[in-house]
Amino acid sequence: MKLHLVPARTGLAWVKLGMRTFLRQPLALAGLFFMFMAAMTVVSKLPLIGVPLAMVLLPGTTLGLMAATREAAAGKFPMPLMLLTGFRGGPQALRAMLILGALYTLGFLVALGACWLVDGGGFARVYLGGESPSAEAMLEPSFQGAMWAFIAIHLPVSLLFWHAPALVHWHGLPPLKSVFFSMVACLRNLRALLVFGLSWMLVLMLALLTVSVLAALLNLGDSTGSLIFPVLLLMAAMFFCSLYFTYRDTFESPSGDTP
Repeated sequence: MKLHLVPARTGLAWVKLGMRTFLRQPLALAGLFFMFMAAMTVVSKLPLIGVPLAMVLLPGTTLGLMAATREAAAGKFPMPLMLLTGFRGGPQALRAMLILGALYTLGFLVALGACWLVDGGGFARVYLGGESPSAEAMLEPSFQGAMWAFIAIHLPVSLLFWHAPALVHWHGLPPLKSVFFSMVACLRNLRALLVFGLSWMLVLMLALLTVSVLAALLNLGDSTGSLIFPVLLLMAAMFFCSLYFTYRDTFESPSGDTP
């Protein structure tokens, strides 16, 4: 397994590739993303075990979206079963993916617990969808402190698991090794990932600005939110498509994919 060091401008290329690939198969990839979101939402609503179980399944289902993107990039039509790719590699591969999910859940719960200590669980309940925040609550120093505490812990956790599902599935690495090499790869290509993140933020801002301007021109008023929500979902689907290319261009793929 060879690690590729890429220039910072590659981060912008990943964004373009994600959007371009999505537009090749918009119905299939949008449908798969909505299935992914629906499945995670339903599982997270289960009493007591819902949120931890959804977090355990998240790396494997994210790998499914990457596999679907790979199919679309190759000119093929990704089928719904692609979402289960991370769990269909046999008992050993399934066990490795579930262990990886358990490790991710542990990191997520540590981040959630840290922010709970800051504001008594206010931010955590909002983040998990348990309640809607008021403008006053969001401006409270304790709420903002909890939010930044969560980000400060969850961001490095995300880097640890950024490439890990792909390394477990396509390279056959054990969960702990995949987490280690994921962090090394992210640190070595940090400039490209920063450009990647900033580029997606700019794309999102431009998309929301465009929707807001159109809503104002059409005098839609309170109906603006009904336009923004599907745009956000489409942007999220394109973002998940672009994740595959961050892996493909960072590691020499055993499957013969060409960067």
